[in-house]
Amino acid sequence: MQTLRDVMTTQLYTCQPQDPVSKAAKLMRDHNVGAVPIVEQRGSDQYLLGIITDRDICIRCVAQDKPNSTPCSEVMSDRKLVVGTLDMTVDEAAELMAREKIRRLPVVDNQRLVGIVALGDLAVRDRFVDEAGQALSDISEPARPM
Repeated sequence: MQTLRDVMTTQLYTCQPQDPVSKAAKLMRDHNVGAVPIVEQRGSDQYLLGIITDRDICIRCVAQDKPNSTPCSEVMSDRKLVVGTLDMTVDEAAELMAREKIRRLPVVDNQRLVGIVALGDLAVRDRFVDEAGQALSDISEPARPM
C-alpha cells in the first residue's frame, strides 16, 4: 500500500505569516497552485502554522475590501489545521480529506512541513482514481450562501 511519502509533492511554495496576501496570490498564479502553506522558518526547516487558499483570499480579503498588503496571518486558515503524515496511506488520506472536506493536505513530520498532497495528486494516479473520486464526491456539496 502506498503512503503519502510516495505521492506527495515536495517542491513547496510557502509564505511566512507577515508576508502580504499579494505574495501568496502571486505564488499561486506563478506556480499554478491553489494553496500556499504558511510557515515559520527555523534554520533550514519550515514549521506549518496554517494554509492560505485562493478561496481564503477571495472570501477573507477581497470580499471584505482589505488591501493586498494584508498579512497572510490575517487571512490564512489555522483553526483545526488538518495534516497528514509521511506513513499515512493514500486511502487514509483520501478518507481524511473527505471527512474534513478539504482538497489539499499538508504533510508533516514532527510538525515540520515536508510535502503536500492535493486531491488532484491522487486523481492522476490510476491506482487511486476511485479514492480521489469518492473523496471529491464527499467534499463537494451544493453551493449555498454563507
